[in-house]
Amino acid sequence: MISVEELPTPSVLVDLDVLSQNVARMQRLANEAGVALRPHAKTHKSPEVGRLQLEAGARGLTLAKTSEAEVFAALGFDDLFLAYPIVGADKARRLLALADRVRLTVGADSVEGVRSLGGVFAAAGRRLRIRLKVDTGLHRVGVPPDCAVDVAARIAGLPGIELAGVFTHGGQGYGAPTPEEVARVGRAEARVLAETAAALRSAGLAAGDVSVGSTPTAASAMTGAGVTECRPGTYVYNDRSQVALGSCREADCALSIVAMVVSVPAGDRAVVDAGSKTLSTDPMRPVEDGFGAIVGLKSRIVRLSEEHGVLSVEPGERFRVGDRVRILPNHACVVANLHDELVAVRGDRVEGRIRVAARGKVQ
Repeated sequence: MISVEELPTPSVLVDLDVLSQNVARMQRLANEAGVALRPHAKTHKSPEVGRLQLEAGARGLTLAKTSEAEVFAALGFDDLFLAYPIVGADKARRLLALADRVRLTVGADSVEGVRSLGGVFAAAGRRLRIRLKVDTGLHRVGVPPDCAVDVAARIAGLPGIELAGVFTHGGQGYGAPTPEEVARVGRAEARVLAETAAALRSAGLAAGDVSVGSTPTAASAMTGAGVTECRPGTYVYNDRSQVALGSCREADCALSIVAMVVSVPAGDRAVVDAGSKTLSTDPMRPVEDGFGAIVGLKSRIVRLSEEHGVLSVEPGERFRVGDRVRILPNHACVVANLHDELVAVRGDRVEGRIRVAARGKVQ
């Protein structure tokens, strides 16, 4: 068994103790709120972490793409929700094969998209469970709440389709300037979605599933009246943005990167061997501030190229070539997807590897 100091750099580390604490905490919040927890596995894309979440009490997993679901189904996961508008007969045929092995639900926000799936299922004498996505403020995908009844009624009337409920993603919480505002966004997310579900039921439509999402808004949204499920993802690892948003403390960040200083060309600048291929260029939330922080110091990464992370060295701090540093990334989900495996550690002791089995699955 080796220590972290013996690892080659850059290496992405996951602290198993912090990971377990994060999983337990979110499950406890869901249990106290009386809702099902269905974590979004796009954060970790790992069977080992997914099983940890299920063992803690999660009902199933959330994914985005059909190919991700195929990986997890092959690894024995049997209750999956694709929280993404899947479109096309080619993907419908793959979904039909998946539905033979798992309890499958798929998100949608258009009649046209659902029709492209339902025809394949109807021809096979089957029905696909669909949740309608509602835009509760992010303005990315999802139907406006005042259009939901009409769209849901048209979807419910399509052959090969079973309308199961509604869902949303409170990603607008990532732009909230304070934890109090994040909580307000979460409460609004839950209220709007629950009101939309009630409107569907009043129109005689099925809306048993009322599913909210987003790590920043999870704690406030899951307590909303009428909510049945919550789908946070990033909480499992946490990251620099979650700390800034008030979702967690720095001590709750399970994922970090150990890197080496490879150049100190000026007193105010140093370079580490972790660039965009390791850290990603995702901005800091809610306010952009570089691409990663050096743990225990004020210096931060302010510029990335593929193999270089350029540090702005704060006054009073000093780096030497050969120094090893820990980096707290802006966005853990993207970092995990950049690597085939992560290094599992407890403190400074390496315990094993975590497979990122569904990395790069985008189809």
